Amino acid sequence: MTAQDRFAKEWEGATPVTKPEALKPAWRAELTPAASIVPVPIRWLWPGWIARGKLTVLAGAGGSGKTTLAMGLIGTLTSGGRWPDGEICHEPANALIWSSEDDPADTLIPRLMAAGANLERVHIIQGRVNVLGEREPFDPATDFDLLREAVDSIGGASLLLLDPVVNVVKGDMHRANDVRRALQAVVDFAEAHWCAVLGISHFSKGSGGASPADRVIGSQAFGALARAVLVAAKQEDSDVRVLARAKSNISDDQGGVGYLVEPCTVGDGLETTRVLWGDRIEGSARDILADVESTGDDDQRTELEEACDFLRDTLKHGPVPTKQIKAEANDAGLSWATVRRAQKVIGAIAVKEGGRLGDEKQQWVWRLVAEGAQQMQKVLTEKSEHLLENVSTFCKAPPPAFDDSDMEGF
Repeated sequence: MTAQDRFAKEWEGATPVTKPEALKPAWRAELTPAASIVPVPIRWLWPGWIARGKLTVLAGAGGSGKTTLAMGLIGTLTSGGRWPDGEICHEPANALIWSSEDDPADTLIPRLMAAGANLERVHIIQGRVNVLGEREPFDPATDFDLLREAVDSIGGASLLLLDPVVNVVKGDMHRANDVRRALQAVVDFAEAHWCAVLGISHFSKGSGGASPADRVIGSQAFGALARAVLVAAKQEDSDVRVLARAKSNISDDQGGVGYLVEPCTVGDGLETTRVLWGDRIEGSARDILADVESTGDDDQRTELEEACDFLRDTLKHGPVPTKQIKAEANDAGLSWATVRRAQKVIGAIAVKEGGRLGDEKQQWVWRLVAEGAQQMQKVLTEKSEHLLENVSTFCKAPPPAFDDSDMEGF
């Protein structure tokens, strides 16, 4: 008998040694019947625009006033005012702000004051601290988990502003895997706390003409992981700005709203800026951006410019019925959404004329306003009443109430 045979005989019947990895439980796919899952509605912060528990990206070119716009939204959220489209904010709530670009004392706080924000509900993320009282800057790329306990300590938050959102990415913001890995912590935080996360970003250079959602700087994963992408733009050589929905996986992605950014003074002579919301804008984000970003070259005339010329020519001799304008615009190959935007640009108004008030003979007509009044008029009353009243800040006075039958004029 060989030595090997004797060794095998001595160990015959011995308990075999189990490798550690064999002790791990085997994984299996978990299948849940759809019938057992209770459906729930989307919980909106700003209905149709910003949802709680979701990531929303706000992107735009430099000078479009994105941060001032965001301060205006926080003003509405914390004070219970009205959203840009007139919807009421029924539940005032807390907001968190992390910004690497603006100083809280001389920039953010004055802008919040100008927006009518309740500063008791706004919390600035300025750093991190340990049990020894040592302080360091807050890095969203590595410290995001620290927010969980901090948010619970203030009773929760409904909005977290990240300015800019690219700072959350520790790796390469142009690599999809790095962006997805980094933003997953943001998405998990939003879902766990029912908190809307609004990440501010910029347009990539030379992206004009591309799909608005694809113009967000960095990897396309930013737009892919966000449930909604909002875009802001400013008209060249003008104060007119627009905010539009470039993408939404959870609501309609059409339409926008106009706004202005104006300088103002708050507190003890603090100079700052505030946003003035204007009228709703119809159309896709691509069309809305194309209108304001057009250079106006004669060989590249936009549909908006053609619509403006069409309306000026149509209305130059006096009021014209809305139905007639619609028919002639259709014959001219102009979309009604563009004609409505042109109406605002040239200063035309819709009014009811003919017969007595309420008479069936009355009809909606469009007419040009008096010369010198074609520029959008801004009204901002004291105590931030523009945030609380359902009026356009581009109008001299609130429009009269109207019912559904009056929509013919619009």
